[in-house]
Amino acid sequence: MGAVPGRILVRHTRFPPDVNASEDFLATAHGGPVTLFPAPEHGVIDKKSLRAELKRRRADHVAAIPDFQRALLFRRPPGPVAAMIPEGAVIGLYHEMTDEVPAFNYARWFYEAGHRIALPWFADRAAPMQFREWANPFVEGGLEPDPFKALQPPADAEALIPDVLFCPLLGFTGSGGRIGYGAGHFDRWMADNPPQLAIGLAWDCQLEESLPIEPHDIPLEAVITPTRLYGPF
Repeated sequence: MGAVPGRILVRHTRFPPDVNASEDFLATAHGGPVTLFPAPEHGVIDKKSLRAELKRRRADHVAAIPDFQRALLFRRPPGPVAAMIPEGAVIGLYHEMTDEVPAFNYARWFYEAGHRIALPWFADRAAPMQFREWANPFVEGGLEPDPFKALQPPADAEALIPDVLFCPLLGFTGSGGRIGYGAGHFDRWMADNPPQLAIGLAWDCQLEESLPIEPHDIPLEAVITPTRLYGPF
């Protein structure tokens, strides 16, 4: 896979990568401030409190986006990211929960481009995360509730190992650091099944100057927001 020209990457980190959104909405319509969380005494950040604050800020941000505007976001991956995806790669996505970046349009775009789509699948709340095929993202009713208030493929769907993984997150840094919900599902899966690419989908308000990254927190190759593409790193 060839390298993406640096000039193209610079252009897409300055301007919104989602063409359908950026033609009508300025970057500042989606952006949010970078928040520095002061370290408590002894320099230890309470990750539980951090996650609660990130969830609150994300909820406020999403609530402020009009429905018609939100429907125009994340219609397809930005060009530099699409160029990185190998032909025939299995694409791992997720079915969004409350306030998460919607990923269903990506599922449909990659499906139309000839890729197989896989979603997380859990036998129960204590089971390790697997991926099973979402046979057709254009067919309503093809998914069933999972143990975490999202949707997943049925138990008889084919198990797949994604080559490229698009991840949800609570916070990210400009260098690809990611903090999730604390259960570690995605980090453990990526440690056992290193994907060719791991890319985050986020709202602009989720950018942090720094995060309490630990050795088991696997970094991302890029992060896509409504207004910017961070990376590839």
